[in-house]
Amino acid sequence: MPQNHHPHLWPPFTQVSTTPPLERVLRGEGALLYRDEGPPLIDAISSWWVTLHGHAHPHVADAIARQAETLEQVIFAEFTHPQAERLADRLAAKTGLERVFFSDNGSTAVEVALKIAIQWWHNKGEPRQQIIAFDGAYHGDTFGAMAVGARSLFSEPFDPLLFPVARIPWPATWWDDDHVEQHEQTALNQLEEALKTPTAAVILEPLVQGAGGMSMVRPTFLQEVEKRVRNAETLLIADEVLTGFGRCGDFLATQRAGVKPDLVALSKGLTAGFLPMGVTMASGAVFDAFVGKDPSLTLWHGHSFTANPLGCAAANASLDLLEAEPDRYLGFEARHRSRLEVLARHPGIRRVRVTGTIAAFDLVVSDQEGYLNPAGKVLRRLARERGVLVRPLGQVVYLLPPLCISDEQLDHCYSVLQEALDLLGT
Repeated sequence: MPQNHHPHLWPPFTQVSTTPPLERVLRGEGALLYRDEGPPLIDAISSWWVTLHGHAHPHVADAIARQAETLEQVIFAEFTHPQAERLADRLAAKTGLERVFFSDNGSTAVEVALKIAIQWWHNKGEPRQQIIAFDGAYHGDTFGAMAVGARSLFSEPFDPLLFPVARIPWPATWWDDDHVEQHEQTALNQLEEALKTPTAAVILEPLVQGAGGMSMVRPTFLQEVEKRVRNAETLLIADEVLTGFGRCGDFLATQRAGVKPDLVALSKGLTAGFLPMGVTMASGAVFDAFVGKDPSLTLWHGHSFTANPLGCAAANASLDLLEAEPDRYLGFEARHRSRLEVLARHPGIRRVRVTGTIAAFDLVVSDQEGYLNPAGKVLRRLARERGVLVRPLGQVVYLLPPLCISDEQLDHCYSVLQEALDLLGT
């Protein structure tokens, strides 16, 4: 065991035998993380994409504190409470999906969506088992979420236990991509063929595949996917765990793309990063198939902390901030674009792309691309030494900062990436 790793902690996605000891963070404020050693870091990845408005935002913190003095938890199978009702009303109004099922995180929000889709067909007396997903997808680490995600190093020990999924190419694109139409048509042709088999649902990450490498597609592609799903009379699931709450330049990525799914999984930015919570939104038509006197129609699924009042208070406070300052997410892409256009001239990068608050590019590498490519770890260290927290996905480097990041801080992030790229090339 390496020295200085905490003797009782087991960090996620981390091989402790080859990773430096974790740094201690004492507090956060806005886009900054304050460590017990060294200067503050600009959190350029929103602490795994959850910190929406910045660390320790007083409006969200105050809302949680006030709620904690009133009601901290109640069994949601027996009772409701004002924070959950207000949040459900607001999410239904913003998404156009009438029903809200609460869970604990992004993986469980996806699990619930999959279970709803499968049981919906069962309740209708037309059982369907096929799920269609896209190459490169990541939907979480529970078993159902792993099954619809791409098979990878993450899932390899469990592959024999995962249910089969029909997979369609994901026509990722970037600036100056001359082959996007061809790749999109190939994917659409394969989707049409797969949909000839009765299908319970098609699941996708709208506009941006996150952990799969910040792989971006065009809105028009998603519109064509939806047309084919509707023609096949199946369900469309949008995993907006990452892409929701302004991350892609509109409240939901599906809204920016101009598509309307039957089910939407939400988490991460839902509570502004303060508390774990997941939500699965469902259309009224989906919900209606679970209502009736027959107990077998019931969705027999739940979580101990379903609709936790503290989490709901945080989510309502986060929505307050989004509603008060929508330009923070509506205009973020332009902030990235002007800076990214300069960085894109660097010979050490390619496949430059941006959607909303997410800017990304690939490092030019000589060895195999993928999550284990070491170039990203070198860049991460160089950036950390210069006061910026990034966490590349193999050779894929991205910025996904909180909405509150200042222009000066964003400039510093880009200048640090420029310097790190220069050092990588030497």
